[in-house]
Amino acid sequence: MLKLSNITKRFGSRAVLNGVSLEVGAGEYVAIVGESGIGKSTLLNAIAGLEPIDAGEIVFEERRIDALDDDALSLLRREKLGFVFQAFHILPHLTVEQNVALPLLLRNLPSAGKAGEMLTAVGLQGREESMPRELSGGELQRVAVARALVGEPRLVLADEPTGNLDPENARQVLDLFRKIVKEKGAAAILATHSEQATAGCDRRYRLGAEGLTPLG
Repeated sequence: MLKLSNITKRFGSRAVLNGVSLEVGAGEYVAIVGESGIGKSTLLNAIAGLEPIDAGEIVFEERRIDALDDDALSLLRREKLGFVFQAFHILPHLTVEQNVALPLLLRNLPSAGKAGEMLTAVGLQGREESMPRELSGGELQRVAVARALVGEPRLVLADEPTGNLDPENARQVLDLFRKIVKEKGAAAILATHSEQATAGCDRRYRLGAEGLTPLG
């Protein structure tokens, strides 16, 4: 489903990504581990077409992401990708349900009931009309997971989704994320600095100067 071939990305004279190669199939849940600043977010942004690469190829469902123009990339992200951001990026002026329904509305798909069903799946039934300021950090992360998955994307990217959570909330969010991804048959990549967060992943890699190294 997703194939990265020798991805290189530089910022000035510094190579942030150096010959990164990876394949992820449908239903696979893959973890990329690395210290802060090593390039995990850059890699996810490149896969999503948010960051141009300097060399290599990114192929998703037989289309080269790195060769698409801005309009095609926007359409791809809207219809095929789900992104769980480290900083949540929940819109403060929308209710919880409206935040979750946003990907459906952008695609002109019916949202009635779908957002509520996803909120129930993440354990937030009854909070549909709540405003983001009324939720805890763990609850906001659950909203972010629900929003990323409500449109049943083919590829889900999660950037340090538990970086701001306590250990128990982190475990619950990751268990939930894995469960829903597996049920929907999506490909998923989790980027994290914590090897503990990778429990339950099908494969694990460490990102470093030499690219991706498999972890046992």
